[in-house]
Amino acid sequence: MCGITGLINLDGEPVSSSVLQKMTDEIAHRGPDGEGHWIEGNVGLGHRRLAIIDLSPAGHQPMISTDHRYVLSYNGEIYNFSELRTELEREGFRFRSKTDSEVVLCALVHWGVKAFDRFNGMFALALWDSKERTLLLARDRYGIKPLYVSQQGRFFAFGSEQKAILARPGFKRSLDKPALLEYFTFQNIFTDRTLLEDIQLLPAGYYAVLNLKQQRPTLKHRQYWDYHFREPAKPKRKEEYLEELDRLFKQAVNRQLVADVELGSYLSGGMDSGSITAIATKSFPYLKTFTCGFDLSSASGLELGFDERAKAEALSACFKTEHYEMVLKAGDMERCLPKFAWHLEEPRVGQSYPNYYVAGLASKFVKVVLSGAGGDELFGGYPWRYYRAAVNQDFEHYIDQYYLYWQRLIGSKDIKEVFSPIWGDVKDVSTRDIFRDVFVNHKNEVKTPEDYINHSLYFEAKTFLHGLFVVEDKLSMAHSLETRVPFMDNDLVDFAMQCPVSLKLNNLAEVIRINENEPSDKQSQYFQKTNDGKQILRDMMNGYIPTEITRGEKQGFSSPDASWFKGESIEFVKQKLLNDHVKIYNFLDQAKLEMLVNQHLNGEQNRRLLVWSLLNVETWLESEEGLSA
Repeated sequence: MCGITGLINLDGEPVSSSVLQKMTDEIAHRGPDGEGHWIEGNVGLGHRRLAIIDLSPAGHQPMISTDHRYVLSYNGEIYNFSELRTELEREGFRFRSKTDSEVVLCALVHWGVKAFDRFNGMFALALWDSKERTLLLARDRYGIKPLYVSQQGRFFAFGSEQKAILARPGFKRSLDKPALLEYFTFQNIFTDRTLLEDIQLLPAGYYAVLNLKQQRPTLKHRQYWDYHFREPAKPKRKEEYLEELDRLFKQAVNRQLVADVELGSYLSGGMDSGSITAIATKSFPYLKTFTCGFDLSSASGLELGFDERAKAEALSACFKTEHYEMVLKAGDMERCLPKFAWHLEEPRVGQSYPNYYVAGLASKFVKVVLSGAGGDELFGGYPWRYYRAAVNQDFEHYIDQYYLYWQRLIGSKDIKEVFSPIWGDVKDVSTRDIFRDVFVNHKNEVKTPEDYINHSLYFEAKTFLHGLFVVEDKLSMAHSLETRVPFMDNDLVDFAMQCPVSLKLNNLAEVIRINENEPSDKQSQYFQKTNDGKQILRDMMNGYIPTEITRGEKQGFSSPDASWFKGESIEFVKQKLLNDHVKIYNFLDQAKLEMLVNQHLNGEQNRRLLVWSLLNVETWLESEEGLSA
């Protein structure tokens, strides 16, 4: 796990070693175990190393092929690298190290871009071909590892984080206003935009090529993989699915245990991280586990159930792990916000500062940690979302219903007023079209409720899960910690995409009978906490963790900020958002937003996500020196 960056002067001027050094230094937190730089004329690659596999100098990057034609700067872990190495050795390749990095380099040399179909893991990489004068960039299937690109004037730059690109002298920082509109609609960015113009996020499952032999080199994108959730043509018996899921889950966890450093696991008290821990402890007795809890002395309502330390401690006792936990209080959000915003670079889904703290805790003991991310999105963990759009007149009706739900911050009726200071710059941006365009490659015919559920699973994997991965990468690497996600093993993902919806959701048949256009008490139960969803996963995990966990209600990892924002942190919120010097009001309507914030502070509406997003964006704006409108 590492950080990569690079710079190409498109006018042919040699790359400055001091500039490349500065770009690489900006992401030093991603790789404290070593650094490397490679320059050939107008092309330069940089690397920061977090040594996980083969800790020797043989793993130094950028890594050069034996014929000196190719240069690789790579970030990630390929869990099937041993099998690929054996295959490449049969083809005549000889290896100087035991790293997966060298396997990635040789695989790209031998198979070209078809190697991406063979990689089972997470990665972002850059490969320079000095003979063809081409730069190849790529991200893993699911977007677990980020990669940013930028072409501004006579410069092309890339990096694991935006800050590496921003370190290039002369970069002009301008707010991307359509991206701001996108964020304040979805609390996420579905396109490849970022909040800065001229910096894009290479989409997950894509590679891109920059050919310097062209008169005007431009990055050309190509998709090599995508999710495809679908009902099987010939479903098997439930017992066969359960047996296969059990085999694939154990295989996935065991694949991701490879490391030459100490490895631990998050343990939230839920079944996903609990089951991963159960499998991992068979190979690692006294595995270190980590939990983040919350002080609930001032919490109320649903937030009284947000602290899962007791469940996590029970699981730790069950699996005999070496368990560590921390407790967050209201002031912890205030204290971490500047550093948090700098590392995250731009806000994405959720209130994620607890992830920052628990990653910091884990990093004090291990360099690699396992996470249960992905289980919900693959196996239907959010039924109250899918059921809102399970019964539809047609595809456009489905889009309207699901789009309405995913307006998480500012709804359509308020967006023009909120964005009135810059409405002329964003009035042609259709967030409904952005939402609809997510499905452009998911060409399943939609006729049945199951088809619509599969569309929803596709949407959430492409957007919500991807946002979670971007956040998790930044916040774990802020502490030089590698996070691995066993649920995103290729074979397990392939299984999940073809698993019948009826094995994931218990109550679909009943929901179909409900006229969703008519509000009813019966319907509302599906929009609250529920133990519906992930049914086949629950059944399989009964063999590993207590039934009270597998049959428990679904609950996300969240802090009680709705209470804190109008309680202990109310003065902080007011100071940050309710004054005439707030930077965000250069772009958004002050009176309207102050009214919405006050609705939360006064207890009239729960707008915790909006308050958090405003705090996050405001802190980001404060750190962006020289940002122009």
